[in-house]
Amino acid sequence: MTAPNKSPSALNAATVGLSLIVGGLGVWTVFAGPTELLPIHYSASGQADDWGTRELVGGVLIAMAALTLALGAGMGLASRRTDDPARARALRYAQLVVILSLPLVSLLAASASLSGTTNIGGAVPVALISLVFLLIGAFLGRVGPNPFVGVRTPWAYKSRLAWDRSNRLAGRLFFVIGLAGLLTAPFAPSPLNLYVLLTAIGVAAVWSVLESWRVWRTDPDRQPF
Repeated sequence: MTAPNKSPSALNAATVGLSLIVGGLGVWTVFAGPTELLPIHYSASGQADDWGTRELVGGVLIAMAALTLALGAGMGLASRRTDDPARARALRYAQLVVILSLPLVSLLAASASLSGTTNIGGAVPVALISLVFLLIGAFLGRVGPNPFVGVRTPWAYKSRLAWDRSNRLAGRLFFVIGLAGLLTAPFAPSPLNLYVLLTAIGVAAVWSVLESWRVWRTDPDRQPF
């Protein structure tokens, strides 16, 4: 995808296009999707443990499309309104993370649900989930302060250094986890592969939150609470 600092119009077009794709799939699901109950939730082992109607699945997809459009367009608009080039670039990276995460997660969930997949612990689903985290991790460290994307802790909002370092750490960890999951997916045993992936993501999230607190505590330019 084109670098955000070079072509913000491409990001805006991708935001609209991906929102329409997810929303269109949601409309199709509501009116023409499978009539039988569809899996809508999976346990940590990857087994389906809850089912719903096509109207529910389609409604969630439409809501995710609206959320993608609102957040992506909001980030794009904010980047255009700022006079700070660095701030504008950081917001466009946030927009990029939005359109790499919400639509891809929505499409992965829809493909599993609409196909009636009852186990997402296999090599292909785990590889696709890993790919999403790899893509998010590749750009998360460049995201600037905002209310919706990144490691949004109270300490990160009170220290720009804490924001930058905690998000940079989260991005690197997600990238490594995604890459490892992608490379090991073809031969890792199920459901151990999914357990390890989810545990690693949880550890990365907690580590990044603690990093934001640690850096804020030692930052001489931090803002007090």
